[in-house]
Amino acid sequence: MRDDTLNIAIIGMGPRGLSVLERLVARLTQDQGERPVRILTVDPGEMGAGRIWRTDQSEWLLMNTAAGEVSLFSGGPDAGPWRAGAGPSLYEWLCARPGPEGESASPNGYMPRRLYGTYLRDVFAHVTANLPAGVTVVPVQARARNLHRQADGGYLLVTSDGRKVHVDKAVLTTGHSHSTAGGSDRDLLDFASRHRRTTYLRGGSAADMDLEAVEPGRPVAIIGLGLTFYDVVAELTSGRGGHYDETTDGELQYVPSGNEPQIVAGSRSGLPLLARGRNQKAGNYRYTPKFLTTEAVAQARKTALSQAGSVQLRFREHVLPLMLREVEHIYYTTHMRLRDGDKAAADFAARHLCVAGDTEATSKLLAETGLADIAPIDLENMARPFAGEYFDSTDQFHQRLVSLLSADAAQAEEGNIDGPLKAALDILRDTRGVVREAVEFSSLHPDSHRSEFLAWFNPINTMVSAGPPAVRIRQAIALIRAGILTVVGPGLTVETDEDTGHFVLESPQVADARHTATVLVDARIPRSDIRTDASPLMRQLIDDGLATTHVNINAQDGARFATGALAVTTSPYHVVDAAGRPSKGLYALGIPTEELRWFTQIGNGRPGPMVGFHNDADAIAGDMLATPRRIGATTVPHTLPTTRLTQPIEIAH
Repeated sequence: MRDDTLNIAIIGMGPRGLSVLERLVARLTQDQGERPVRILTVDPGEMGAGRIWRTDQSEWLLMNTAAGEVSLFSGGPDAGPWRAGAGPSLYEWLCARPGPEGESASPNGYMPRRLYGTYLRDVFAHVTANLPAGVTVVPVQARARNLHRQADGGYLLVTSDGRKVHVDKAVLTTGHSHSTAGGSDRDLLDFASRHRRTTYLRGGSAADMDLEAVEPGRPVAIIGLGLTFYDVVAELTSGRGGHYDETTDGELQYVPSGNEPQIVAGSRSGLPLLARGRNQKAGNYRYTPKFLTTEAVAQARKTALSQAGSVQLRFREHVLPLMLREVEHIYYTTHMRLRDGDKAAADFAARHLCVAGDTEATSKLLAETGLADIAPIDLENMARPFAGEYFDSTDQFHQRLVSLLSADAAQAEEGNIDGPLKAALDILRDTRGVVREAVEFSSLHPDSHRSEFLAWFNPINTMVSAGPPAVRIRQAIALIRAGILTVVGPGLTVETDEDTGHFVLESPQVADARHTATVLVDARIPRSDIRTDASPLMRQLIDDGLATTHVNINAQDGARFATGALAVTTSPYHVVDAAGRPSKGLYALGIPTEELRWFTQIGNGRPGPMVGFHNDADAIAGDMLATPRRIGATTVPHTLPTTRLTQPIEIAH
């Protein structure tokens, strides 16, 4: 290898790391210079799949994105071989596979997570099998333990298998981390350690949980009713030999194997995550916002600056109204199309565009068009439907819950284009790009960022727009009816009984809701926070001052919010060091930056023109391959537009 080789390390080879590799190779293929390039891909797991999508996990664990909407290639296939910049979506890849998987493939189907892992591994294989001259990819199946800055501006990478490699540039795409236990998490672990046959399984991926500790017939308690809840329940039912039959009226009936435990589950809302609408959109579908636009966000910043002296927005005041207009526009337009056809819908949409935001004019339009009696969308009520309700028994609560879930499954079946409710809620997914512009990189006032966006809106958004396929809802109903699953009720509390060694779950809104178990599973994905990240690499980067945590501050009133995110600049996402400067040649992407950015946990791009996921990777790839230049030493981020942030990022050590 020549001495002038450009050495790059991608640390973490799940989907985010794979996307950076794919864009690096695509760029090098299109514009290969004379300088050789060597790319190290570092991960202790499977290259491409990483830990979360590894291929040895259970077949019962499903994706929550339709196959036709998923692609790790930044361009579609052509007449040549599958390679960086030109390859199939997950659905197209499935169709090319021999056997039942290919024959039964549907662009609207939800694949097992392990099958997606196989796709990711195949993407890695095709990308590395079609490298341009002078480019080498070296897989390193080990954990990155240290990354030390060197005098020449490069880095010394130290791995868990003892390798020490000099690299010029590195990107952290480490994904979901393991955190140190603290607070109630530590208390529950301590409680379980004091009592024989008492087990507490910490929050994380269901594939990482030792569910063998859950014995048949014994009660197991689950905290959280989100995607991991559905995964854990699937493992403890279908994964134990049970199955579902469809009845003559189209309902599912669970047929137990006898190996299931008694499942007791709950959350603050008391409501399992609602279903996504049946997918009716092509993989390359792109929605053009009408109200929540880049221009509208820029105007909101001007308004905030004139009123408060800062371009930082208040989510409820500046962003939410635009979002709700977008949702309501699709909701009422879809109702009109279903009732009176496409022309009437187009006419209504044009009129609504002119009056949305004016309550009186909108009410008049709805009355004139016969839509006034349609129940308006109330996102908070949808996500917290049991607020203020009290139930005399668990049976009474279950009747109310099953009725609500049955309605949700029916609405999901109507689709995300033809079903008014699910079409409207899908807009929350389709406008994520603009929401990111409005909320990322300290764009919200610290108080609004913490309490309005992360604590209030984000859980609601997840509940109504980021859920599982409708079959999971139907399965939950069947399990409740079969007596296998008990949902405790809203306002879940979890206590411990030292005398019995039992965990105790109760709901203050359900009269007889007191349940005990000797196994407790936390089915909540832990919030990303590098302050509690157990990774030796992250700890070393922080201790050495090469990286730091992000703190959102407002210079006008002194408000501050320590997000726990890894501080990075805007694109191309240089890691910020302890002095507030971009770390030359060091980048980060994905989950470690989540509270500074938003919705970075997504593990895939989309077919069609590059957006979001692929653009992030491409920005880093382009900067890595650019002519080396000195990055300024002024307070960062130097790449932040002056209209986005008027004060420096404060550094938290």
